[in-house]
Amino acid sequence: MRRDIYQEITDQIVRALENGVRPWHQPWNARHTEGRVARPLRHNGVAYRGVNVLALWMQAMANGYASPVWMTFKQALELKAHVRKGEKGSLVVYADKITRTETDAKTGEESERAIPFMKGYTVFNAEQIDGLSDLYYAKPAPVTPTIQRIARVEAFFAATGVTIRHGGKHACYSISTDHVQMPPLEFFRDVESYYATLGHEVTHWTRHPTRLDRDFGRKRFGDEGYAMEELVAELGAAFLSADLELTPSLRDEHASYIEGWLKALKNDSRAIFAAASHAQRAADFLHGLQKPAPVQAGTA
Repeated sequence: MRRDIYQEITDQIVRALENGVRPWHQPWNARHTEGRVARPLRHNGVAYRGVNVLALWMQAMANGYASPVWMTFKQALELKAHVRKGEKGSLVVYADKITRTETDAKTGEESERAIPFMKGYTVFNAEQIDGLSDLYYAKPAPVTPTIQRIARVEAFFAATGVTIRHGGKHACYSISTDHVQMPPLEFFRDVESYYATLGHEVTHWTRHPTRLDRDFGRKRFGDEGYAMEELVAELGAAFLSADLELTPSLRDEHASYIEGWLKALKNDSRAIFAAASHAQRAADFLHGLQKPAPVQAGTA
């Protein structure tokens, strides 16, 4: 079956809009990418144009890439680097034309006609590639630390054993690599916002088959199973914030989930009870990973 490049790109944009994301808003912040913002860049520094800008902005936002640089698998090899195993590429397109010689059936005269076409190919963000020089990776600009971490909360999350990687602007949990991705602390307006987001993603972490094996039958982004899992993570973060004596903080992107939550709750009056139960189970699981306090001499 022939690939419909136009439809694929259009569907991506439609899905983004339906999910409350405006794909024409650039995902990079100049303060954290040394001024390399605006358009996505090819490996040679040339900026992408047209629909490719939207396509790569969407991928950057969806995956939390802070680097604006993209390249093909072959281009990475030519730079003595390699795309990490399991990484999924992003679709970009280019327009070209072929010249066809046609013969007039009546006169027998030949003429050339240019036929435009669109072709797609796959690129990877620099953050999906190991071995590139530092020039290709976006690094936060030096800032004076203004947000102080809280020792007891740091100890709590450290005791869970979850793998937490920092970088980019997007927080997420990847079940395939079993790690939580977090933006740097200084990206957040305050430490409570950072820990609320971390609590949300670590709650997602508990759904792994080797832990609580939580599955609501989610098939794609935005379906009811997805909405339920997000609601569990939202409640789990609230429970953890309360347990850790933090002021709960609303994450900026929560509004985009409200529609899905409302749909799930309207369709099933027991949904909120089930979500709260799963969230409590997740919080209990995380508390169960904490190391017991040492027993002091002379105490019973």
